[in-house]
Amino acid sequence: MSAVDEVDLKIESGSVLALTGPSGSGKSTLLHLLGAIERADAGTIRVGEVEVTAARRGALADYRASVGFVFQRFHLLPALTARDNVLAPLLARRGDRAAQRRRADELLDAVGLGGRGNSLPSQLSGGQQQRIAIARALIGAPVLLLADEPTGNLDSATGKEIVDLLIALNEEHGMTMVIATHDLGIAASCGRAIAMLDGRIVSDTSGGR
Repeated sequence: MSAVDEVDLKIESGSVLALTGPSGSGKSTLLHLLGAIERADAGTIRVGEVEVTAARRGALADYRASVGFVFQRFHLLPALTARDNVLAPLLARRGDRAAQRRRADELLDAVGLGGRGNSLPSQLSGGQQQRIAIARALIGAPVLLLADEPTGNLDSATGKEIVDLLIALNEEHGMTMVIATHDLGIAASCGRAIAMLDGRIVSDTSGGR
């Protein structure tokens, strides 16, 4: 059985799409394919003008740089401050470091962590750490944000805050978002929800927005 099989899906630019389904249904694999973390064995994935499935190494690296990722496990570097964690995706890129630091501080402020740039992850709550992870995902000005169970390690109240934040960022910046979640309440707050089972889409419904 393929992890993702016979998926025919079009996602409108600027929309928020929820992927739902039980563990093993193919949600994470589909996100990984969209983000070029994994390569498809067959079929075509096109994001904007980029045909991801046919892209060569250089073009694929450029594409990955245009995608932001938020994961269930925050994947913050414990020895780095909040600001430096946000800046981590830019370490391999040339640029004005002072301007990048200012941008990181702007993003920390946007996610509600203004003034906490020098804090270590161990000094912050789980919800605050996930906010850092969201700011890190935004530092490269992505056109596509992929979130894999972004509230999975959070209590329900904090999880709702994180989803509300993602939706507010979508409304402000217009980036396309795909959020994989087990939580049907989260799915209902998105513009559209896709349910998956055994690697296939079994329903496609409009959300509550």
